[in-house]
Amino acid sequence: MYAYLHSDSGWGHSNAGVVVSGGETLLVDTQYTLPMTRQLIAALEMAGLPPVATLVTTHANGDHCWGNGLFPAADIVASAATASAMPHDFPPATMRRLLSEELAATAAGRYTRQHFADFDFDGIVVVPPTSTFTGVQERAVGGRTVVLIEVGPAHSDGDVIVHVPDAGLVFAGDILFSDHPVMWAGPLQNWISACDRILQTGATRIVPGHGPVVGPQGVRDFRGYLELVSSELRQRFDAGVPYWIAATELPLGPYEDLALRERLVATAAVEYHHLGAAKIPPPEVLERMGQAYIDASRN
Repeated sequence: MYAYLHSDSGWGHSNAGVVVSGGETLLVDTQYTLPMTRQLIAALEMAGLPPVATLVTTHANGDHCWGNGLFPAADIVASAATASAMPHDFPPATMRRLLSEELAATAAGRYTRQHFADFDFDGIVVVPPTSTFTGVQERAVGGRTVVLIEVGPAHSDGDVIVHVPDAGLVFAGDILFSDHPVMWAGPLQNWISACDRILQTGATRIVPGHGPVVGPQGVRDFRGYLELVSSELRQRFDAGVPYWIAATELPLGPYEDLALRERLVATAAVEYHHLGAAKIPPPEVLERMGQAYIDASRN
């Protein structure tokens, strides 16, 4: 097993995983851009690994699957919900527009430039899965069994974790973050249950979608964050506090020092919807998130 990790755990810098057995290679997730995915491929080749036969896409966010097109021979596996979401999940053209001069004066445009300007979105074609499943699916990689477990909707509509039982290892996708996470689907209770599912595997090593490898305590700590945010957001929803204000005033206790706090704006918007509020259009959420980042930078 291999984990392909980034020193930067922020936007767009996602981890990948590799399982090798009996001359076969299974890859968990690609990268955000074609140049980044080519670097991943070069690392696989440098390690002398067999060509990738199976590619598991843990969810539809571009930083985990926009490099899929560089693996034309692989069987690309994802949940059916991920396959449905991929054509609509912030396509590359949207990212290029957010980086354009047209939106440079908006909070959303300023935020996007701050965090995404260094990514090259040229040439990306969103490649859908060739195989889908729901629930749980076992895959043989050489002589090793790999278990794909659908735990979404949580972070996204179709989150999948990849469990390698004989190694005590889980590739968690974006069910785990080392910074503030962002929630696109929810509700938070589903995400908490997804963390429980990881712990139920008994795995001792868990590779997050973003950040360093952790053990079970890292999962429990992240679960505690989700429980705290869920409780605090419900209180503010019941009190009639707007979602973007709730996100900026939440008392976070031991989690105060996590990076990218402005992501809580998006998480709050989605959770409020699950609590009964009208669905907030994504452009508004992104503008509010950008403004939260700008306001925090001034303080």
